[in-house]
Amino acid sequence: MDLNVSFIKSILTLYDEMLNNGISLVYLGEFNHEITKMFTSMAENEMLRSSEEKTIKRKVYHAMVETLQNMNKHSDEIAVKSNIGKGLFMIGKKDEIYYIITSNKVSKYKIPQLRAALEEVNSSTKEQLKAMFKKQLRYGKLSNKGGAGLGLIDIARKSGQGLDYEFVPLDGSSYFFILKVEINGKTIVASMDK
Repeated sequence: MDLNVSFIKSILTLYDEMLNNGISLVYLGEFNHEITKMFTSMAENEMLRSSEEKTIKRKVYHAMVETLQNMNKHSDEIAVKSNIGKGLFMIGKKDEIYYIITSNKVSKYKIPQLRAALEEVNSSTKEQLKAMFKKQLRYGKLSNKGGAGLGLIDIARKSGQGLDYEFVPLDGSSYFFILKVEINGKTIVASMDK
């Protein structure tokens, strides 16, 4: 096997970037239930090895499951035969902050509604998020992909943080929707010590 020098340098640069940013897992491809189980199991094992607090483990686990389910259900790049979403998933930890980053393709026509939902979640208090969640549970309608609009609300509730997001143009009709969720382990541990 003959690898050229520029390819090797690219791999080493990528490795260094991942190491410097605390990224422990990156996946690009199709998302289904089995892959979600595999990632959550790998993350749980990593947190067990690092003796992470139970409350942090739960929050990270929950955020992973929700972001992966959202990508599976709402990606506009769906494998036709299996109805499985495609996208990018990353998880890492730096300076006591876990972060989960997902990216998937969405139609430009979905962006106004998605942006409005994200802004509503980000501008809501903890109590408002709880009320929104209960209301959506009670009165929310299931989409044709099986979601009831609870994912973003629940991620914000469990993480205790706003949701960072970006829409990056891909072509004339599609964008990459990038979502970053952070779980701050320092804040949780400090509040438990009081």
